[in-house]
Amino acid sequence: MSGVQGLKYKRLLLKLSGEALMGQQAYGIDMTVADRLSKDIAAAVAAGAEIAVVVGGGNIFRGLSGAAKGMDRATADYMGMLATVMNALAFQNSLDRIGVPARVLSAIPMQTVCESYVRPKALSYLSRGQVVVFAAGTGNPFFTTDTAAVLRGIEMNCDAVLKATQVDGVYSADPKKHKDAVRYDRLNYSQVLANDLKVMDGAAIALARDNGLPLIVVSIEEPGNLLKVLRGEARQTVIEETG
Repeated sequence: MSGVQGLKYKRLLLKLSGEALMGQQAYGIDMTVADRLSKDIAAAVAAGAEIAVVVGGGNIFRGLSGAAKGMDRATADYMGMLATVMNALAFQNSLDRIGVPARVLSAIPMQTVCESYVRPKALSYLSRGQVVVFAAGTGNPFFTTDTAAVLRGIEMNCDAVLKATQVDGVYSADPKKHKDAVRYDRLNYSQVLANDLKVMDGAAIALARDNGLPLIVVSIEEPGNLLKVLRGEARQTVIEETG
């Protein structure tokens, strides 16, 4: 691997929402979006970074909305986990097509579809320059894929978790609805929790805080942003303990 010296972060976990893979569609997977994101990951790997990915399932099925319609919450969450497996397989396929070796590891065993998550195996793949796509969240109901992303980030000894969104950082309110929303360059975990900033759910923020894992929020809409983050050049919000 070349160019590792120029990277601020060597190993990064990328958290993609299911909605990010949806593009402009009403639901499902837009493969042109998956292909664009795959090219960003390919550039990062070529620069010497090690990339893990956690993908959500909201473009196919959202556990909370299923539970709101009268479905048992645990059952709805398991259905949401299966949706993440579908997204992970599509994303792996996109990476494979451009020559980036990728592995899907599921927290719920399904041997004929993909490998089961085993930490040493995942670490081995990452150290060999393969992209690891984590599916099925934590494997437990009542936990979001945000919490899964932080958990896997800690387990994989990542330097940070990158949450890819549709805006260029964390704002005091939705900038698309509130023109006077304030954008933050840096925050600590306590500020995010105290002000109920909609970055990740509280369990994910607390887990990151307790393990000293920095969180980076950046726009995924801009091609090439992943490499900019790795080099410390992106317009972003960094959440970490200060002082």
